[in-house]
Amino acid sequence: MSVAALIVAAGRGFRAGNGLPKQYRSLAGRTILARTLDAFLTHPGIDVVQVVIHPDDEALYRQSVSELAPHTAAHLSPPAYGGETRQNSVLNGLEALGHSAVDLVLIHDAARPFAEPALIDRAIAAGRAFRAAVPGSAVTDTIKVVDGEGRAVSTLDRATLRAVQTPQAFSFNVLLAAHRKAAAAGLHAFTDDGALAEWAGLTVHVFDGDAGNLKLTGAADFQAAEQRLKGRAMAYLTRFGTGFDVHAFVDGDHVWLGGIKIAHDRGVVAHSDGDVILHALTDAVLGALADGDIGTHFPPSDPQWRGASSDRFLAYAVALVRERGGIVDHLDATLLCERPKLGPHREAIRARIAAIANLEIDQVSVKATTTEKLGFTGRGEGIAAQAAATIRLPEKRP
Repeated sequence: MSVAALIVAAGRGFRAGNGLPKQYRSLAGRTILARTLDAFLTHPGIDVVQVVIHPDDEALYRQSVSELAPHTAAHLSPPAYGGETRQNSVLNGLEALGHSAVDLVLIHDAARPFAEPALIDRAIAAGRAFRAAVPGSAVTDTIKVVDGEGRAVSTLDRATLRAVQTPQAFSFNVLLAAHRKAAAAGLHAFTDDGALAEWAGLTVHVFDGDAGNLKLTGAADFQAAEQRLKGRAMAYLTRFGTGFDVHAFVDGDHVWLGGIKIAHDRGVVAHSDGDVILHALTDAVLGALADGDIGTHFPPSDPQWRGASSDRFLAYAVALVRERGGIVDHLDATLLCERPKLGPHREAIRARIAAIANLEIDQVSVKATTTEKLGFTGRGEGIAAQAAATIRLPEKRP
């Protein structure tokens, strides 16, 4: 039975206060969405993960995905766009999943980053057994019904009450049909898929939830989550690497700098495209990893790299960092030449490097200097670049 997880991440999170939508806020060094995605992408029972995002949040979404290890992101489908309500967003996600052979779907809120593997196991088992199942936690406080003036009307029997959470599990075709039925009826205000399933006539089973499966809603929830993670946070070590590259000029009509093709009256002697900035940055990242240099991973004797685009080299080095559970914090490069001038192309180069490395542009610095007519760069015989990379890697504990 193929199992998909549908992560609802299209909300704006107004109750959490001003700032970014809450699913993209940092929680102990990682976005909430990245933590939520990790829980499902690393679970062996999940075959595919579909995220529904707001159309305005593509850059924020890409940043969150960049925090994932590349091998875990293999099961991540392209994001779907949300609608005006949560119900519309879930329907859009289900329609996007309809192109896959999905038997069971788990619907989960992006703002619940603490879904433990055991809870996901229970959701899958309950969904298979009952076709419609939601996790619920016993209510420990006394619950009273009050009127419009705040007067107690009745006291509910808490033994029969459950606080419902996500992930909620459903037969895919059954839930998709229920959502389409509600949309056709002009109903769009369901905030819970279990409630929508009940409206559609399904019997919804309640299985054991998890009191620790906190939904981050207000400021107090974020503070509690930070404190919780501090108790189990992985320690990181900061690593720093440097790189240097040089190429001689030859007759030509362009050079590649930082992934941008720049018109020039010279070219460079190179096995690949000769992009000194990307080569230096690649060596800087590999140096921070203590994992050889660009020639180790992409030997110039190998014909497959002849004329290769150097963005592949930097993307590969950055992927190595993330495969080891690390984080790239900053990339810094300095171009050394008399010509071409970097200034007119600086921001395009920064943006291109950020795209290659899946970073924000403010994590990339590009500068240039001449050598005051000294040396081979001063004589216009060649071009060079030096670079630095700052990364974090998980601390190895005995």
